[in-house]
Amino acid sequence: MGFVVIASIVLVGAAGVAVGYYVRKFHDEKKVLSTKKIVDQILDEAKREAETKKREILAEAREEALKIRHEVEREIRERRSELQRAERRIEQREETLDRKLEGLTRKEEELKAKLAEAERAKAEAEMLLNEQVHKLEEIAGLSREEAKELLLKEVEEEASCSIGLRLKELEEAFKREADRKAREIITTAIQRCSVDHTSEVTVSVVNLPSDDMKGRIIGREGRNIRAFESLTGVDLIVDDTPEAVTLSCFDPVRREIARISLERLILDGRIHPARIEEIVEKVGKEVEEHMLEVAENALLEVNVEGVHPEIVKTLGRLAYRSSYGQNALAHSLEVAHLAGVMASELGLDERLAKRAGLLHDLGKAIDCQVEGSHALIGADLAKRYGESHVVVNAIAAHHEDEEPKSVYAVLVLAADAISASRPGARRESIEAYIRRLEKLEELASSFDGVEKAYAIQAGREVRVMVSPEAGDNGAIYKIAYDIARRIEEELKYPGQIKVTVIKELRAIELAK
Repeated sequence: MGFVVIASIVLVGAAGVAVGYYVRKFHDEKKVLSTKKIVDQILDEAKREAETKKREILAEAREEALKIRHEVEREIRERRSELQRAERRIEQREETLDRKLEGLTRKEEELKAKLAEAERAKAEAEMLLNEQVHKLEEIAGLSREEAKELLLKEVEEEASCSIGLRLKELEEAFKREADRKAREIITTAIQRCSVDHTSEVTVSVVNLPSDDMKGRIIGREGRNIRAFESLTGVDLIVDDTPEAVTLSCFDPVRREIARISLERLILDGRIHPARIEEIVEKVGKEVEEHMLEVAENALLEVNVEGVHPEIVKTLGRLAYRSSYGQNALAHSLEVAHLAGVMASELGLDERLAKRAGLLHDLGKAIDCQVEGSHALIGADLAKRYGESHVVVNAIAAHHEDEEPKSVYAVLVLAADAISASRPGARRESIEAYIRRLEKLEELASSFDGVEKAYAIQAGREVRVMVSPEAGDNGAIYKIAYDIARRIEEELKYPGQIKVTVIKELRAIELAK
């Protein structure tokens, strides 16, 4: 009984479980069916919305395409209108050009007709003119060419006379004006020039405190004087002159070094070869520095720049060079100022004129070392160190050794003459100057065959006239050579003297 009850209970429980299973399964299937139905509804709704959106997009696209089509059609219509208007303008211009061309054609035809008429009139006028000329020739008894030549001859004679008188008047007027202007310019230049003259010459005599100093200068067996002469390159002359010795040397720089060295040795008292060498070397350096200093000051004073260092060094040597008592560097400065003032008055380059004036006597610094005229020596030196051809020519031509090729050369030549001829500039007196020229002419005239001799260029040149019977050309050259050698031996003069021998041949016959 109990088993049956338990079994019944178990069966009832099992049946309950089965019923619950089927109930849950039914509910799950029902839920699945419901979900499918919802999904199908959603899909249907999405399809409908997509169709609706598609139709809307297609409608908008159709509207946009329609707008674009209308815009394109409008632009096409406008372009067609513009083209039509342009075609009409072109047609109008063509019509206008055609009308103008027709007008020009008519005018051309009219001009051709007028030209032909003018040619006929010209031919008739020429024929009438020829007839009149022929009648005039018959009346005058002259041909046309003969009448023209006669008339031109009369006009030419009258014009030549008038032109000659006019030219003479103008020439005289120009000459007076040129002389007046030249005097004015030179006077202005001299008044404005403020360079001081230096009349001192380079000292060649050294005073001694006593005659006993002569023995110390000579030294034992003459070793001191030999050392001094070999180191300085000068001759030390010890003679009977009381309390003085003489220094002799053609080079003014070496003579100045020797003078200063000897004075210092006398003050120092220690005179022996080693001390002499030391003093001479030291003084030589000091003199070199002083020459550079005075040259740079001179360049600065006349405002000249860009000068080669070798030219500067050579220019400084002029401080120890003198000519007839006139210091060469002071003379060069004065010439630079004079040339600059005259160039300024003439409207020329003042700095170029000053440069040429300052360097014009450059050759005097080394004329004791190089043979030839100091003008040509200086020109060669300037050309070698890069000076312009204008400056080189001005240096070479300032004593007329070369033809002046520019106005600056003429200015330097004039300034050099002014500086040398100013009162007090040079020490030589007029009497000594005349005696020197007379001696030069007398010496040249003493040779056989010489008829006349003239000293020119302030004694820098002598012109010798020889007779036609003096011989051939070789004899003429021999006379020039002999005169030059005699001048070197017998005369004392600055620079050089040019000897020019001239032989004149005259052939004279009488026509009977």
